[in-house]
Amino acid sequence: MSQDPFGAALARIRAGGLLAYPTETVWGLGADATREGALARLRRWKGRGEAQPLSLLVSGLAALDGLGCAAGPRVRALAAAFWPGPLTLVVPCRRPFGAGVARADGAVGLRCSSHPAAAELARRLALAGVGPITATSLNRSGEPAARTRAEALALCAAAPGDAGPALFAGECPDAGGDAASTVVDATGPRLRVLRWGALGPSALAPLLGADAPLLPDRPGTALP
Repeated sequence: MSQDPFGAALARIRAGGLLAYPTETVWGLGADATREGALARLRRWKGRGEAQPLSLLVSGLAALDGLGCAAGPRVRALAAAFWPGPLTLVVPCRRPFGAGVARADGAVGLRCSSHPAAAELARRLALAGVGPITATSLNRSGEPAARTRAEALALCAAAPGDAGPALFAGECPDAGGDAASTVVDATGPRLRVLRWGALGPSALAPLLGADAPLLPDRPGTALP
């Protein structure tokens, strides 16, 4: 990346390339979610099929209106409590994105990172009218996500030329473990945890409610 990493990142995304960027949990992998070519490049690099949805990086709750995503009282309460932070919210969305972003029912996972670099990146992209970009983890499918800059660099360097991700400035904090964001589905009549991650049951229980169906306290497979 250049001396202006955000300018270089914008140029990379505009050109349909991939971008590796740090979050407060693990490294993320960004591609323009509105461009089929960029998403196809991400799936080839990651080894991921279209049937597996891709979450999106957003700058905050205010971004949902522009994306055509619903933000009901439950979503607003969860966002107020945990955004920015390691929580991905799955919400109904009217806007069409590229293939493989939304679920079959049109729902999209939204991630608002508290990492300064990721947060500023989402803000700059929105101001420039670019993206949004994906917020999937930086890893080959089935392998652990990159936790350190050294791991991210090794993954980025493995692909020749522009085929792989460009490495953004920054580092993930040493939070321990390898947990990504916790994923909560807010599309149904009750909230549902699709994947436990950095936010555990004790943190979410007050807002989920006693009758919210939960998966076991272990990593899941939906919307990584």
